[in-house]
Amino acid sequence: MEMEWEQGSMEALQRTVRRVWDRVPLTRSKMEKAGVTPDDIKRPEDLRRLPFTTKQDMRDAYPTGLLACDRRELVRYHASSGTTGKPTVVAYTKNDIASWTECMANCLETAGVTADDTFQVILGYGLFTGALGFHYGAEALGAAVVPTGGGFTERQLLLMEDLGTSVLTSTPSYALHLAEIIRERNLRDKFPLRMVILGGEAWSEAMRERIEKELEVIAIDSYGLSEIIGPGVAMECGHRNGLHLNSRHFLCEIIDPVTGEVLPDGEEGELVITTITKEAMPLVRYRTRDLTRIIPEPCPCGRTGVRLARVKGRSDDMIIIRGVNVFPSQVEALLDRIPGLSLNYQLEITEKDYLKELTVHCESEATLDAEASAKLARLASKKLNEGLGIRVGFSLLAPAALERSTGKAVRIKKAA
Repeated sequence: MEMEWEQGSMEALQRTVRRVWDRVPLTRSKMEKAGVTPDDIKRPEDLRRLPFTTKQDMRDAYPTGLLACDRRELVRYHASSGTTGKPTVVAYTKNDIASWTECMANCLETAGVTADDTFQVILGYGLFTGALGFHYGAEALGAAVVPTGGGFTERQLLLMEDLGTSVLTSTPSYALHLAEIIRERNLRDKFPLRMVILGGEAWSEAMRERIEKELEVIAIDSYGLSEIIGPGVAMECGHRNGLHLNSRHFLCEIIDPVTGEVLPDGEEGELVITTITKEAMPLVRYRTRDLTRIIPEPCPCGRTGVRLARVKGRSDDMIIIRGVNVFPSQVEALLDRIPGLSLNYQLEITEKDYLKELTVHCESEATLDAEASAKLARLASKKLNEGLGIRVGFSLLAPAALERSTGKAVRIKKAA
């Protein structure tokens, strides 16, 4: 990996490493086992000498064992959903909140949001970091924020029309849901929507194209995670070809997810992030499990610094079916090439004779008779088998058969 950091990043890294060494026993113990001290971090290349931090570390230290400041300095807590175990709690000082707001404002400016926009936040407010991050960032830019939160689709549409929403943020799957309703009711001319900023789940270029076509907007990819800060880690510009990292606040590496070795720029692997300005819970070499790569070529927009490719998926979302690696994004791209299918789908994993089987459930775009349904299902099954290189099951569903969510779409379902 080419170590090209912004001015001051080395000193910020050294301060962060010293902070966790002095104040976080778990991290200090891992550093001691790795045979490294803060005094050993002298050059950018020394970053890779530091041990990784994982989500399991955060769970083991639940709720605040990774705290690197006095509790009296804290002004807020957030937490993950905890759907796969204990939630991961993240804490913020006053300065952390200010840094987060700056990160989000920078990201939204990169996307093209301005003070002239009315910005609708269609994300859940509360312990989830998404909504408040976008909210404060948009306000800092001077945009008028409409904090509708998640769900209540009828209210979303009403306010989009009455308040003249020009930019909204939601998950990609919910944006697709809104697009379906807007198309069915012929509402597109009712509001001046020009841009949607999407994140919270992996989504394909195929879904971007559908959303842009249906809503007649530009769809921008955003990236963040609660453990690091929330949204605001990276954002696409208008060229929509890579996410610009907030390099003043974060350092990133790409590693081989199996060996942990750092990979050269351009090679795909797991994203590892180190925070260099956080006070409450700084994280050193945090393994995100997100699969991406650093784009070495400069962006046409003229911005310098690290640019990340769209996240392909998570290493722990990878399904291995008869020795073949399958990601939901691969399935999504194949479904998009089959006329008559929507991109509302779910992957079901079952096991038979100790072997995993995959069935793809996908809605049709319109209600079909039995003959047309059977024909479309046969075509989809053939295309999926050819595209993935393995035999998978396929089930065609009626429109709106799958539950819609304002949060992360549940793409993988494991049979009980």
